[in-house]
Amino acid sequence: MKPQSSLPSVSRREWLKVGACGLGSLMATGLTPAASKAGLLTPKQPHFAPKAKRVIFLFINGGPSQFESFDYKPVLRKMGGKKGNGKGKLLAPLLKFDQYGESGMWVSEAFPELAKQTDQLCMLKAMQTTSRAHPIAIPMLHTGAFQFQRPSLGSWILHGLGTENQDLPGFFTIKPTRTFGGPSNFGSAFLPSAYQATRLGWDGQKVKDATIHNLNPGHGLPPQVADEALDLAQSMNRRLLEQTDEAQGVIDSLTLSERMQRAVPEVLDLSGETKETLEMYGVDAGSTDDFGRQCLLARRLVEAGVRFVEVHSSGWDHHSNLDKFPGKAAQIDKPIAGLLTDLRQRGMLEDTLVVWTGEFGRTPETQILSGKETIGRDHNAEGYTGWLAGGGTRAGLTYGKTDELGYKAVDQAVHLHDFHATILHLLGLDHTKLTYRYGGRDFRLTDVHGNVVHDIIA
Repeated sequence: MKPQSSLPSVSRREWLKVGACGLGSLMATGLTPAASKAGLLTPKQPHFAPKAKRVIFLFINGGPSQFESFDYKPVLRKMGGKKGNGKGKLLAPLLKFDQYGESGMWVSEAFPELAKQTDQLCMLKAMQTTSRAHPIAIPMLHTGAFQFQRPSLGSWILHGLGTENQDLPGFFTIKPTRTFGGPSNFGSAFLPSAYQATRLGWDGQKVKDATIHNLNPGHGLPPQVADEALDLAQSMNRRLLEQTDEAQGVIDSLTLSERMQRAVPEVLDLSGETKETLEMYGVDAGSTDDFGRQCLLARRLVEAGVRFVEVHSSGWDHHSNLDKFPGKAAQIDKPIAGLLTDLRQRGMLEDTLVVWTGEFGRTPETQILSGKETIGRDHNAEGYTGWLAGGGTRAGLTYGKTDELGYKAVDQAVHLHDFHATILHLLGLDHTKLTYRYGGRDFRLTDVHGNVVHDIIA
């Protein structure tokens, strides 16, 4: 090391903090020595030729109503106000529907921009999940289980495929919710921690102001001091390498953390995007700005080689105030349409799988709260709507249906385990072979369930 007499005074505690933590960025990547040493994030060959290379997961948190979005129910409209199968009266859809595109897909007036994209969508109208309770359904959607902590979908995909950019984490989550599963929804559980997501912000925080914790180079120390602190840490690690091979993992992790400090701020910087692109996503345009930034960041991240990006829209739990649905939809309509358009124009949609779903849907009846009917709907896990786009799915296809009132799936049902199995299949992964031995058992995302829905694959 160079003599330090010319450097600013730095306390022993500051040196130890920076040196031992590797500038703090090791925490941001979630890497462990064992994970880094094994090269777990390097690209891996899939089980078979994939249709998709990457995933953008649009999580619509709260259970969006299919009756006000994508599942047209003319019989329910006629029977609105009559006694339902449960405690409430049947609630007619609040919004008008029309058919769009060559596919003739039904979309409500709440999504005028997405309606222009129907020929890109693969609409699943008979989805099902295990529970109608948020604390169970949200972890189920993200991990395939709820009894105890399991690896998230993004973590399983990294386990199977690695990632394409070694300067960036392979899995990002933007503005996740703190409740109903919390960090376990994007965690790696018993998989190596290299596979957990890097979090950008929290729900309730504007994406424009969100940062990645501990990514600040040198914790505010002068650059020369920070660089020498890293050199010192690495020299000690190389000496330790003579005693244990595990030190190589620490060396590799610190090297990656240094690369991240340059790569992450660059990919998160939107200043180089054109005015037309920003307008396409609704950035700097009032209510669409925040979700538009999420979608644009997701495109930039997958374009840079990130394998899995999840973005979040919360506030869809309409037990009451369902009349506010159009305003909520307006926040995400243009950004999602912009994302699909942008991916298509860049030639990326064909191998980027875009997923749109909530944890469940809603019932066709009015919600009873405190003994009174409201303009709202209760949870429904027996039949709800989600969609896929790109990534080898059949564009313009409507698959499955619920009964004429929308209580439950009656044809071509897609259970959550089937949904997960199909996403993995599109990425070239056999869900029955993507396993990890833990506690004497081979675990997998779909447990002992799941069938690939081949009918929706192009």
